[in-house]
Amino acid sequence: MILQIALNDNRYMKPIVRIKGYEKDWISCLLSDCLTICNEKNHQLQYGKKDALSVSDEYGVVNQIQHLGRSYAGKDVSGYKILRKNQIVYTKSPLKQKPYGIIKVNDNEDGIVSVLYAVYDTKNGICPDFLNRYFEPYGRINKYLIPIINKGAKNTINVSDAQALQGRINIPVSEDEQKAIAGFFSDLDKLIVASTNRVSSLRKMKAASLQAMFPQKGETRPRVRFKGFEDEYSSMTANELFKTFDERNHPELPVLSACQDIRGMAPRSESGYDIFHDKSNEVTYKRVLPGQFVIHLRSFQGGFAHSSVEGICSPAYTVFGFKEDDKHDDYYWKYIFMSKAFIDRLKLITYGIRDGRSISFKEFMEMNFVFPSYEEQKQISIFFRTIDKQISLEEQKLESLKRIKSACLDKMFV
Repeated sequence: MILQIALNDNRYMKPIVRIKGYEKDWISCLLSDCLTICNEKNHQLQYGKKDALSVSDEYGVVNQIQHLGRSYAGKDVSGYKILRKNQIVYTKSPLKQKPYGIIKVNDNEDGIVSVLYAVYDTKNGICPDFLNRYFEPYGRINKYLIPIINKGAKNTINVSDAQALQGRINIPVSEDEQKAIAGFFSDLDKLIVASTNRVSSLRKMKAASLQAMFPQKGETRPRVRFKGFEDEYSSMTANELFKTFDERNHPELPVLSACQDIRGMAPRSESGYDIFHDKSNEVTYKRVLPGQFVIHLRSFQGGFAHSSVEGICSPAYTVFGFKEDDKHDDYYWKYIFMSKAFIDRLKLITYGIRDGRSISFKEFMEMNFVFPSYEEQKQISIFFRTIDKQISLEEQKLESLKRIKSACLDKMFV
């Protein structure tokens, strides 16, 4: 499917981006020109509690038991509305970004919904999934609903099923173009789901590998090792392995902040945190070198961050590194400090209940660690860095797909 960019003036009812082969102007019409109200009830009890459906902004129409773990339908479901596949449903329930409710197509199996929901059939020449995509962005559905909705005292949405159809929308005259647009977004969603699943699988593989390739509580060696490594692990306290660093007076270096992702310490300009500080105080900031670690005041990932860059950090942080650099791989220890086993051990030596909980450095230095030779550390760190690179690339691809979808939802509609 090929998209073409047309530098159209929207006064002529053409989207900026169109699927190749479609040229006709779109038309403006009432939603009532596209939909008819359906009030089919479950009086004959064709459907039971197990067939109760809910509507999610993210997942669309879902079976309550399959998606929520239980049915929330009442004991008597005879008065519920029947919602059939490819019908349109409007939920009059406010959401954070969609305070006037959501409009979705039922691409699930037939079932029943609350009488508070509005159910509609599409008229001839109208593609249900086109309407689903039309109302997907919160900006567009809010713009449509605001003029026709009256909110009650308790934030209830006071609108009849018929009144909800009195707004205007813009659609292609051709049902084929409607279907082509819907198909384009369906294919795009499949790519997003596949990419999301790959990220999830890689994260699960990493978590399982961290457990298998690092000694767990009470263990002196891991369950899985690379071929060729059979030596016993060494055992030392943190005090024997590490020392603190307190070098200051380097205001020319970039200020570093701890990030929640695998970067660890990163320039504050790239960290996502906008933290005010007095630049005149930077002479008091501590220097951090590549391969060193920082104990920061945020509780995520245990409060330990590895640095792969040179910079300075808050004097409130503790900077430490190896006593013997040539005997340890810093990335291997980065993964130790990020592991669940280590973070669980840290819980015994932390105090405070806020996000800024503190770690007793004195007690950390008394902790015992078992670890392999430098060569084995290197092999393990390369393995995990490769996984992290794959995760990062897949996450970038996923974010790119989401940006493309967001842009197309804007540019492919009028």
